[in-house]
Parts: sequence; structure tokens; C-alpha cells
Amino acid sequence: MGFKTSSVNQQAMFVDRLGKVEDLFKHHINQGLHPGAALAVYQDGKLIVDLYSGLSDRESAKPAYSDTMFILYSCTKPLTATCMYILWERGQIKWHEPVAKYWPEFSQNGKSGVTIHHILTHQGGFPQTPSSLTWNKWDDWDFIAKAICGITPQFGPGEVMAYHPRNYGWVLGELVRRIDGRPINEFLSQEVFNPLEMTDSYLGLPNGLGSRVSRVHAMEDCDRAGAIPIYNQPEVHRSIQPSGGAIMTARDLAKFYAMLGSKGSLNGVKILSPDTVAEATKIHADAIDKSLGGRRKRGLGLVINDARMGCLNGIDEYSFGHAGAGTSVSWADTRSGLACAYITNGFRAENSNVPRLGAMSRAVKQLCAPY
Repeated sequence: MGFKTSSVNQQAMFVDRLGKVEDLFKHHINQGLHPGAALAVYQDGKLIVDLYSGLSDRESAKPAYSDTMFILYSCTKPLTATCMYILWERGQIKWHEPVAKYWPEFSQNGKSGVTIHHILTHQGGFPQTPSSLTWNKWDDWDFIAKAICGITPQFGPGEVMAYHPRNYGWVLGELVRRIDGRPINEFLSQEVFNPLEMTDSYLGLPNGLGSRVSRVHAMEDCDRAGAIPIYNQPEVHRSIQPSGGAIMTARDLAKFYAMLGSKGSLNGVKILSPDTVAEATKIHADAIDKSLGGRRKRGLGLVINDARMGCLNGIDEYSFGHAGAGTSVSWADTRSGLACAYITNGFRAENSNVPRLGAMSRAVKQLCAPY
């Protein structure tokens, strides 16, 4: 346990709060909010919570194990953004440069003014996934890049915030390939996953690991049933989908946020400089999101002050991270030194998903509340 206490009473109170986190974790499964889940929490660089329970596959009654990996959906987006942070820190890009500077074909159909900053803050103006990019095309990167070039924006660059659920990752992935030369999955593994010893983390699942991936289950109020069978396809697991296709354990995802929450370094391994983390995690856009509805505060590929992170009343700007559609949330909190990943395999509508994730995040934050 990596907790800060100065008395026996404080230790007892901390252990009691840990117990409440575990009780809530079990209650969510017993209540039927999802078949299975995993929760991992770091505090000041040390793993203090590592829970997993329930079923990874409801149909076969297969349990969730310590090494069960989950589909992240859009919890993937900050991982992809981190590739851009690294390029920025190395002086290879600037935020307000046009995407077309590095990818000339991208400028087609009115996209010449779209910048890297626009993509990272969902202000590029082309949120809709091209109809040609069905899931069975996701393993053809050249086809994807050509389809993205052919998009005609709905909005002018920087005109509105409109969440790009999939185009975000494909644009950033192609930028990484054009600038660095490596495909984004290799870049992410070599620059982030391997140095941090995130040994159960993949963007593009290797052959032979499919049995370790939890299935996604549509719960009774699931409002996007079409997203379930797609993300249970082995072909999709193997594809490079940098907006929503990463697969990993909660333990690894929490470790990633522990690195960001520790200003770019973890246990002696430096991924980013403190200045880069500060740049990425400050508010870069604050507006009504035309795709999602409601106001969003965005860093670079990150969301700030989200109810799913346990943030209340719209005033908490110390938590940053991202949620995954209908299932999960991951974040770091700079005041408490906490980093959290709560990944479930039960896809819910927002009216039940947000309270579920927010309740767990608030319980985790109570671990470091004043005694």
C-alpha cells in the first residue's frame, strides 16, 4: 500500500476507505451494472488498488482474471495524443501547423486550414466517419488514409467543437507515420508501452492473445447496440484503430495516467518533460460540443473536469483523462496524486453509465480526502 499517513488512526481510516472502494466495485457487479470489471489505482507512482471480478464473457461464464484485457473504446485517445506530445517535445511539430504540411493529400475538399491543434481539440470540422470505413476495412491503413483525404468538412476549421469519434485517431496516426516513419502502433509500443513496462497493452492485438480479451456486453439500456458486435470481432481487435481500438488491463492504463500525473516520469522512466505534460493538460478549448451535446473542456486529446472522473459542480480542473463509450473511464488528479482506470465490459446508456463511473471515481478520490 502506498498511502500517506501520520498516525495509526489515519492508517485505519485509509484502510476503511479502501474497503469502501472494494465494496462499491463488488456492488456494481452484484447489482448487474456489468458482468465484469477491473479497477486499478496508483497514488504517487505506487499501485494501491488492483481489483478484477465478475465475468469476462457472460455467455460462457468465463471469469475475469488478473490478466484479462479490456477494449478501451475512446480511453484510447489520450494514448494516441501522447505520440503527438512526444513529437512536439522533440520539435518535430507545432500545434498550429496545418495537417497538410505533413500530409499534403489531406488538404482536399477544404481541409487545408485544419491544424494539428484542431484535431486534438475536436475542432477539425469533420466529425462523421466516412460511410466507406466499415469495420472490415479497418485493417487497411492505406484505404483509411485515402478515405480521410476525401472527406468534405461539415464545419470550418476551428469554427465549432464537434467530437470526432474515429477520424481523430486516423488523422493523428497518419501524422505519426508521415513525421516519424513508424506506424503508430509501433511508435506507441516503443516510446510508451515498453519503457513503462506496460506489458499488457496493445494497439492492434497480436495473434494468440484473443482469449484474454473480455467481450463487450450490451446491457438492458444500451443505446448503441451496433457498437457491441463490431468491437467483439477478432479482426477489429487486430486492426490499428487509434481512436478506440486499444486493448489492455486496467492496471496498465492506470500506470499510464500515473506517469502523466507524475509530470511525465514514473519510477525513474521519463516519457515526457513536465513542461510538455503541463501544456497537454491545460484547457485548450471550452465550448458546447456539437456532436455530444453539453459543454466540454478539452486539453490536447484529453477531457478536463468530467463528471465520470468524479468532478462535481463544474469547478474541478485538476482531473484530466478520457472516458470510453458506455463502459469506462481513466484519469489522473494533480492535487491528490491519484491515477485511476475503471474498465467495465457492460455497455450502458449515459444516464446510467455516467453515475456508475462517477460514483467509482468519487470513491477513489475519497482515499486522499482530508481525514
